[in-house]
Amino acid sequence: MNRFERQLILPGFGTEGQEKLRNSSVAVIGAGGLGSPILLYLAAAGVGKITVVDGDEVSLSNLNRQVIFGEMDLGKKKAEAVVDYFRSKYSDIEWTVISDFISTENAKEILSPHHLIIDGSDNFPTRYLVNDACVLLKKPLVFGAIYQHEGQVSVFNLNRNSCQYRDLFPDMPSAAEIPNCSETGVLGVLPGIIGNLMALEAIKVLSRLGEVLDNRVLYFNSLTSETYDLQISPSFKARAAAPADWDSLQAINYELACEGIETLDWDDAFRRAGHGTMLVDVRELEEEPPLVCSALTKIPMSVLPQQLEKLEDAESIFFFCQTGIRSQKAALLIKSHFPDKATYSIKGGISALKTNSRSNG
Repeated sequence: MNRFERQLILPGFGTEGQEKLRNSSVAVIGAGGLGSPILLYLAAAGVGKITVVDGDEVSLSNLNRQVIFGEMDLGKKKAEAVVDYFRSKYSDIEWTVISDFISTENAKEILSPHHLIIDGSDNFPTRYLVNDACVLLKKPLVFGAIYQHEGQVSVFNLNRNSCQYRDLFPDMPSAAEIPNCSETGVLGVLPGIIGNLMALEAIKVLSRLGEVLDNRVLYFNSLTSETYDLQISPSFKARAAAPADWDSLQAINYELACEGIETLDWDDAFRRAGHGTMLVDVRELEEEPPLVCSALTKIPMSVLPQQLEKLEDAESIFFFCQTGIRSQKAALLIKSHFPDKATYSIKGGISALKTNSRSNG
């Protein structure tokens, strides 16, 4: 008995398709809401080599949609927990764990060995970075994203006539314009559906089965259970903004390019704190958990435009919120009123501070 028996007897797939999957190597960016179903079905289908790239840790709020994890995984590195799970489940897959976020410094090294890249990230800087790296490496890219009740899926860079991510989004939008599910909410089943569609497209690309979503974007609406697809075409103007080589890619600050505001982590914020700096909490008064800090100023985002005078004397201002979205908006607002001030958004917000505290004991 072969665990792939039902695939082997499938017309159009068979032994040849299975062998192509077994000889394939895939990198999955993100092991969260989209990454969970992607990884479940790539592993079940028999993809031979899978690399999991995620620098995040499992938190309680992940569990409604990141179905690989359970309460026993809280605080663990996602990439490590995922691979531990699958190594106990299947013995015929070669796994690579990268417990780090993809960046301009490591993208080439991470992505180069693979036949296919799948982007399950939840932010624009990563999506543009992964796309640009795939274009330079001539790697096909399976893309998926969700926003509230809608999701989208496509395949980019399949061949020289294929569209890329920049053709769909020529102008880098601000992360503050379109927040992630940490700010807007999501029913866990939607990333499950979109992630499964992404896994399907990946299997089709690798096995050459069926018709791939090349130069098409498939949309799914969870409120109506309706789908539709749109044709897209190359935008030469958009591509002109893309890096032409690796030196150009590594010179881009993707977070700054997308968000218009420089971000830093909590370690950097505490290290830079001192005379002339302000740490500003823009969460609403009822939000938990509280942060106890003698240098903290609390100005809820809802009243920030009316309390700008509180920030006039600061030379540098570090904003934070729950997950790092409202703090970007706050920093942009202050930058528009005080262009000479150094304004920063703390990446990941208070949630990142909680994670950092766990990892540091």
